[in-house]
Amino acid sequence: MHHRHTQFLPGQTWTDTHGQPIHAHGGGVLYHEGTYWWFGEHKVAGPDGNRAMVGVHVYASEDLLNWRDAGIALSVDERPDSEIEKGCIIERPKVLYNARTHRFVMWFHLEPKSAGMSYDGARSGVAVAERPEGPYRFLHSLRPNAGMWPENVQEADKAPLSAPEQVELARLELGGAPVPWYPRNRVYRRDLVSGQMARDMTLFLDVDGRAYHLYASENNGTLHVSLLDATFTRPAGRYVRVFPGRFHEAPALMRWNDRYWLFSSDCTGWAPNTARLSSAPQLWGPWTEHGNPCLGTGAQIANSFASQPTFVLPVQGRGDAFVYMADRWCPQNPIDGRYVWLPVRFRHGLPILEWCDAWSLDVFASAGAVVDE
Repeated sequence: MHHRHTQFLPGQTWTDTHGQPIHAHGGGVLYHEGTYWWFGEHKVAGPDGNRAMVGVHVYASEDLLNWRDAGIALSVDERPDSEIEKGCIIERPKVLYNARTHRFVMWFHLEPKSAGMSYDGARSGVAVAERPEGPYRFLHSLRPNAGMWPENVQEADKAPLSAPEQVELARLELGGAPVPWYPRNRVYRRDLVSGQMARDMTLFLDVDGRAYHLYASENNGTLHVSLLDATFTRPAGRYVRVFPGRFHEAPALMRWNDRYWLFSSDCTGWAPNTARLSSAPQLWGPWTEHGNPCLGTGAQIANSFASQPTFVLPVQGRGDAFVYMADRWCPQNPIDGRYVWLPVRFRHGLPILEWCDAWSLDVFASAGAVVDE
């Protein structure tokens, strides 16, 4: 056994209880029956590490600091006809427990190996398990909400693209980064039949037991908030478009003070950028942007502590206690990506983020330590 961790050390190498670096990038945490389960991408050394060579790793902890290696929750497949063939791209895995079916359901952004590194697949993969640590069985991949129109667009904007519009849209060379000529009301119409593009994503279980899938869609130009069905394995067919043309990715969601709070980033590939905070009285909206939640030096504010959000973790048994989870990517050598976990603080009615070289859950011990009105 190695020494026990007593503090979070954002950006430093984080080791498990065997002293090995934790492999759980783009991660999410599930709390189930007294244990936290941290799921994330298992990265390997070198540029190949940006592809899924192993699968989704999972770790277990009771204190959020000391993590036991619980193995590979979802393994890539050696068979070339598999959608999760070794060498595909699996990003941002998130897991929910479905109390009705007693299944653990994992969603992730999937790019089939055949798509190369283009991210044009923009699919969502779904896997299920009987236990939190797995093994997870791959069910299917999909593009969400095929054949369904968003609930918050005008009737006039519910028409499949005409042939000339399709030609014109293809000419715009949309990738996944902001361009000034981005068309706000074209891409979801293009994708009506195939289903909507889904890249960076998260899952959210609301207090009423409904589950939601939030994902960067429409060539990353627009976020979608999509209701899942009762099994959490498929979209229910109800979704809204949020911030068309604003290019949000890396969504991470929390509920606090009777509002939903969304941390997200701009779309600049692996390079860190300025974080964003948005909120809404309900998940369907209306959504309001609040700007950058990071406080600190110019550089820290500009690049979100050199990191990108992946999840907001509610700490059990402590009111208003949330941990902001982010990744510091290292695309040339992905195995060396670091984790930046920071306490969410509240100031003047908003969640904010400040850098800490070291911190512990004691910051949540008393309300006065966190709330600064």
